[in-house]
Amino acid sequence: MTYSYRHARPALTVDVALFTARKDELCVLLVQRKNDPFKGSFALPGGFVEENEPLERAALRELREETNVSDIHIEQLGAFGDPGRDPRGHTVSIVYVGFVMAAPMVRAGDDAASAVWQPVSSLLLESKSNGTIKKTPAAKNGGKNSSAKNAVAPRRSRKALLPLAFDHGPIVRRARHHLEELLLHFRGTRLDVVPEHFTLSELQHVYEAVLGRPFNAKSFRARLLALDLVESVTDEQEARVQAKRLYRWRAQR
Repeated sequence: MTYSYRHARPALTVDVALFTARKDELCVLLVQRKNDPFKGSFALPGGFVEENEPLERAALRELREETNVSDIHIEQLGAFGDPGRDPRGHTVSIVYVGFVMAAPMVRAGDDAASAVWQPVSSLLLESKSNGTIKKTPAAKNGGKNSSAKNAVAPRRSRKALLPLAFDHGPIVRRARHHLEELLLHFRGTRLDVVPEHFTLSELQHVYEAVLGRPFNAKSFRARLLALDLVESVTDEQEARVQAKRLYRWRAQR
């Protein structure tokens, strides 16, 4: 017997907030929308979940189709479903967050006009007071060649922060806070914030970009070692020859 639900069912979408550290700044991967709604505005990579498709698989598929980025680790951030977030109707988005140490080359595809690594400091991340997202004017910095390059969109003054489509501004803010919490509590192994083997300087660079403040190198190193969070993978002779020491995260107990 065919069963029919009596209640309205919102559409289901996925979005990905993928971060990296570039030029000492925290950046997030954005796409410029090719179609309405919010045509010409920037948004997180994402789209509708296909029938019988697992959520994480859908998120990785949309990320690959819109930006050509693949083979990364993501984790679920949460659900966002205010009725006014999408002018097409009630949609609920399951958002995933990720971090890559080395920003991969991005290339726009599917329904994206361009793909860019955008400094988070240049984005408007405030929530709308009434919960309704208004259409933003088309962005002016998505040039014809931006989809073919690993571009960083131009930074903007404090008075001209870049608004994002839908409720993606508050989502980016929530995702950044999630990343900050992971690093502040030294749970960086949950995301690929550094390669498998890394220097403490590389790890410090990530912390400074995400948290937006400098760290004293000596104190940073001392705290990591005191908490027994990392272990050296370079012996003394190699360290003298290479003039650097590589570390890895200790297995979580």
